Amino acid sequence: MSMLTLAIIIVGVFLGIMVWYRLDHKLRSRPAPPWLGWLLRSSFRQFLQSPHSVVRRSGIRPGTKVLELGCGSGCFTMEASMAVGEEGRVYAVDLQKGMLRHLQRRLAGNGYCHLENVELVQAGAYCLPFDHGSLDMTLLVTVLPEIPDRVRALGEVHRVLRPGGILAVTEFLPDPDYPLRSTTIRTCERAGFVLDSSEGNLWSYTVRFRKHGEPAG
Repeated sequence: MSMLTLAIIIVGVFLGIMVWYRLDHKLRSRPAPPWLGWLLRSSFRQFLQSPHSVVRRSGIRPGTKVLELGCGSGCFTMEASMAVGEEGRVYAVDLQKGMLRHLQRRLAGNGYCHLENVELVQAGAYCLPFDHGSLDMTLLVTVLPEIPDRVRALGEVHRVLRPGGILAVTEFLPDPDYPLRSTTIRTCERAGFVLDSSEGNLWSYTVRFRKHGEPAG
């Protein structure tokens, strides 16, 4: 089997799973199941959507306290952890215990030097277990469109961010729920955030917002 044939098969399988998931999600309105964790953090996924690029565009800095909402099986958690360094902290939050188990095994088995700066938290987007204004940044990668009440969830994100805190939203075209950049901007602005910057292209983009004023009711 040639490398080209193998590549076509891999791409076909990936896209087939994504199409199936899109249909299933529309019918049942549920997040990606834990058994898809291997695909979400696979080398193929990381090749298509580089964690390094996502973290760089999000603007994560050393010492930052980052909420990674909807971390899943952790495709971007390690890169975020390296970016915040020993003085920072990444709160990897997911609704599903199964996804957090995937991430815990990955961190524990990786000999990871900054493991102590990652805290796994099982929680939903509507009730985040953090104090008002206690975090510097919230990172959402292909998560926001999966949340049924996005304005409500963003209001909770607004609550836990400090004044001037950053919301970084990244979307990825092969994702089943991919929204246009303009749609993401409108959704976040309605929730009380102000656009700060926008990077990337149609395939994968990141928009950054700053906390400003009060969220929408």
